[in-house]
Amino acid sequence: MNRPLADIMRPASLEEMVGQEHLLKEGSVFRNALNNKKVPNMIFYGPPGTGKTTIANIIAKQSNLTLYKLNGTNASTDDIKKVIGEIDSLLNGNGILLYLDEIQYLNKKQQQSLLEFVESGDITLIASTTENPYFYIYPALISRCVVFEFKAISSKEIEKGILRACKSLDIGIEEEALHKLAIASNGDMRKCLNNLEFLTSSLEDNKITLAKVEELIDKANIVYDRGEDKHFDNLSALMKSLRGSDPDAALFYMAKLLEGGDLIAVCRRLLCSASEDIGLAYPQIIPIVKAAVDSALQLGMPEARLPLANAAILLATAPKSNAACLAIDAALADIHNGLGINVPRQLQNTHFDGKDAKVRGQHYKYPHDFANHWVDQQYLPDDIKDHKYYVYQDNKYEQSLKEYWSKVKKK
Repeated sequence: MNRPLADIMRPASLEEMVGQEHLLKEGSVFRNALNNKKVPNMIFYGPPGTGKTTIANIIAKQSNLTLYKLNGTNASTDDIKKVIGEIDSLLNGNGILLYLDEIQYLNKKQQQSLLEFVESGDITLIASTTENPYFYIYPALISRCVVFEFKAISSKEIEKGILRACKSLDIGIEEEALHKLAIASNGDMRKCLNNLEFLTSSLEDNKITLAKVEELIDKANIVYDRGEDKHFDNLSALMKSLRGSDPDAALFYMAKLLEGGDLIAVCRRLLCSASEDIGLAYPQIIPIVKAAVDSALQLGMPEARLPLANAAILLATAPKSNAACLAIDAALADIHNGLGINVPRQLQNTHFDGKDAKVRGQHYKYPHDFANHWVDQQYLPDDIKDHKYYVYQDNKYEQSLKEYWSKVKKK
């Protein structure tokens, strides 16, 4: 059986990799750890064809660990048990590296069966997924792993991979053909090499021309390039259009992203906007958008566009408040500056005073014992007791809260 070109051209070292510069550049934490042969438990997530499996293979080779591979789409509990059963084998003296592709397809019980052995270090786990791991992977397993995001490969990096393959195949390619073939891959190196392989099978003069590429590539396939910086520009434009209360622009950029196949990023931005930009001006919007996102993820494209369109219009036309965002960031700033270390005594979990205690009694006032369920007492630590994080903003809901508490607190 002939090996696919994508398999033949699979990089054997980190130096041959294209893309993922944020992980693989010299001096990065990820690169240094691999160079030092210190392999933590890791989860790789990102679009297909971005090098997740390839890097796992390279890590296994460099670390001298025995590599076992399972795929979540067809792995059974027995398959997992077989790998666990190899832990004490003399053939695995340096340890086991389990590469678990598409881990999101394993059920909770299957994922839990790995916990003990990942925790003890008997198995080093590298799992990969095309979905957001925080949605699909058991939280206890995530807490034992370092999560790394793989990004769609830029067209310029894809071009490097095409030229490397053409050199290996001893064929030429026109510059315009190279550019168009790279863009058509939408950041997926495997897809690009599959297209290249098909093109080479139809060559007559040992050179790939623009006409040949255009004949193969569906024009609709290159409307949107996930691998370019423009991808992140579109994500930014979506977020800013929602914040700027422009439903038309929000729908346009969302449509562009969905056409490019990035359903997950759209969902994340909508969820973020609900809390960051609308928040307390319309707090009910948070569960509404969550419900729309859940519906979209269950439906998949193209139907997912419907609940997402409703959510985008609602977000864009809703009243805005970033009060919660400003408040939590101000609180975090105090924490980062080392403030508020000591919790006031009346708030501590104090049930017993020692014989030598200088102050006896907790003196906590239970608000429900007072009128309007409120009593004046200090909650913040002494060194920041006068700090204000939350400021009511000028919208109907927050102003109603302000009016209520002003009456209660008589200020």
